[in-house]
Amino acid sequence: MPTQAVASQDWSEEQRKALLTEVLQRPAPEGVRLLENQPADFIVKLLLELNPEAVQELLGEFSRKQFETILGAAPPEISRQWRQNQSYPEGSIGRLMEPALAVFNPQLSVAETINRLHSLIKTAFITYGYVTDDAGRLLGLVTMRDLLFADKSRRLQDIMLTELFFLKPQMALNDAMKLAVNRHYPVYPVCDGQGRLVGLVRGQVMFQAGAFEISAQPGSMVGVEKEERLATPWPTSLRFRHPWLQFNLLTAFLDAVVVGFFQGTIDKLVILALFLPVLAGQAGNTGCQALAITLRGMTLGELKPHKQKILLAKEAWLGLLNGLFVGLTAGVGMYVAAISQSNTHATMLGFVVFLAMTAACIAAGLSGALIPITLKKLGFDPASASAIFLTTATDVTSMGLFLWLATIMIRT
Repeated sequence: MPTQAVASQDWSEEQRKALLTEVLQRPAPEGVRLLENQPADFIVKLLLELNPEAVQELLGEFSRKQFETILGAAPPEISRQWRQNQSYPEGSIGRLMEPALAVFNPQLSVAETINRLHSLIKTAFITYGYVTDDAGRLLGLVTMRDLLFADKSRRLQDIMLTELFFLKPQMALNDAMKLAVNRHYPVYPVCDGQGRLVGLVRGQVMFQAGAFEISAQPGSMVGVEKEERLATPWPTSLRFRHPWLQFNLLTAFLDAVVVGFFQGTIDKLVILALFLPVLAGQAGNTGCQALAITLRGMTLGELKPHKQKILLAKEAWLGLLNGLFVGLTAGVGMYVAAISQSNTHATMLGFVVFLAMTAACIAAGLSGALIPITLKKLGFDPASASAIFLTTATDVTSMGLFLWLATIMIRT
């Protein structure tokens, strides 16, 4: 890894790539600390090698003075685009935009357009030409093939494609991916509410960002920040993870409160303690299945508002059926365990386990679906620590039902 003591202009290509790799592997604030002492033109060169999303994450961590210095060192069209992208929320298409360079007037001839492209392709990768009016509104799109085979005297307005598909900068990444998934275009134009062309988004960049979000989802479910990578230093990982573990500990105290409330019942029937983790574990697994399906439906755009009740009914029905089957097995297990200890309540204990398991699986299935739906309605990431909330709900419900039913049995 190159050190800050080495002048940036003296760095070898290997050193520069090593720095770039380390910046990418670290959370944005730490990546910026690796760059902040370098000259602005050197930082610009590095940023130009990154995808637009990574650029915006890093630019957002620089101080205002550093941000302006870096933009001042960038080419004008790049500087304008980077500044514009910063105005859009994280996770939106606007954060992924690149400048639209191949923009032409509809009255331009094919020959004139090709001449202009000769200079553009020396500095940028051009896929399509975009035709706009004087106000910047997108009128059409021109493919390189059409330019190549068209008569050189024809106007762009005569050969451009007018049935256009474009994205909006405020659009969430997931929503954009759902619209673009069956189109497979290499580049998508981005237009504002007035139809003005404000930038481009490459399909590869968009789906790379989507893949990163999906890869972060399992970690989000248990309180791991999406910024954490394998190379993240342990102090940063500790800062990311520990608050959620403290929160999980607080929710675990609820389990302890429930068990403590029925301490008298456990003292009379110590065998109940043997089956508490069995119930909690089975209910937790049932809830995780429902949670996984619900999050997948949200990611793919399948879970529409009118389908939420259908999902809840399905998960309740599956919870009932699964609960009946595993409850029967668990009930037999309790009966055998009680008989082996010469417990006179063996039959009743087996029935209590059967009822508690069935009810707990129903509640777990409903919780697995309701928790991400509720988080989304409240404006939070539906995957964010959902497993922690689910574990609390299933543990409290399963153990509470089990001990409550056992308490009723003792009193009768």
